[in-house]
Amino acid sequence: MTSYVKLGKSDVSVYPIGLGANAVGGHNIYPNMLDEEVGKEVVRAAINNGIHMIDTAYGYGPKRSEELIGEVMKEFRRDEIVLATKASQKNVDGKVVMDNSPSFLRQAVDEALTRLQTDYIDLFYIHFPDEDTPKAEAVGVLNDLKDAGKIRAIGVSNFSLEQLKDANQDGYVDVIQSEYNLLNRSAEDTYFPYTSEHNITFIPYFPLESGLLAGKYDENSTFQDIRARRPNFQGEKYKENIAKVQQLKDIAIPYEEEVANIVLAWYLTQSSVDAIIPGAKRPEQVKINKRAAEITLKDSDIKAIDDIFNN
Repeated sequence: MTSYVKLGKSDVSVYPIGLGANAVGGHNIYPNMLDEEVGKEVVRAAINNGIHMIDTAYGYGPKRSEELIGEVMKEFRRDEIVLATKASQKNVDGKVVMDNSPSFLRQAVDEALTRLQTDYIDLFYIHFPDEDTPKAEAVGVLNDLKDAGKIRAIGVSNFSLEQLKDANQDGYVDVIQSEYNLLNRSAEDTYFPYTSEHNITFIPYFPLESGLLAGKYDENSTFQDIRARRPNFQGEKYKENIAKVQQLKDIAIPYEEEVANIVLAWYLTQSSVDAIIPGAKRPEQVKINKRAAEITLKDSDIKAIDDIFNN
């Protein structure tokens, strides 16, 4: 039985596999994902199968992901769910700008509570840094909201290492979320030494590089959404990546598991990576993702995967 893990220094415990919910109501990210009832079924499937950390954000929709999750929340006991959400974006004269000011963050938390139909948020992130607000000041107001019972754990997302250090001056940061996957491993050098030393959980986004590391594509696959703009899906780089993923398929065979789950299991062997939030567009994907936390990779396979993606 896979044990739960604590997020950083907080008292929030989670199953190591969560649900990244940017496809639930995230019409601005996945324009073809218009069936909101399917999105709600994905959330239900996660909770019913023991994946209780649901990761959303104001920016998914915008707002709509939080609203749909809030509707599903009413069907379950609140203590069955660990809600994570994020905010930093606001519209100014028709443009999206980032705001980490204390007044904005207070308002953002209150508005998120309304959309999610709850009286507390388990993990609240500053989604993106702004240019002006001292990060320790921004996190300080989140700590005030934690003391007030509105949030339980504090996160930052898309912060540079220096911004993370600034934010964590008083030791308040529990989680950082940033990009990390086998095709983008820079976090191992930039973040992991610091997060390990300061007991900060690192939660990667794009853990499967938008499906590329799931073993579902070949050289002839084409993409019409956000993936088409990502370098790993373009030209010769894409072909090289497909060849690497093919080697993962060979490693997965003895485990009788999906390639995606082998990849997710590998992340959980890395320092500071306590939890992962793969996305899902269908309920059955959620059930498959959950198994990743139950896989024990052999040391030789951990090294083999490391070697494949270090070249």
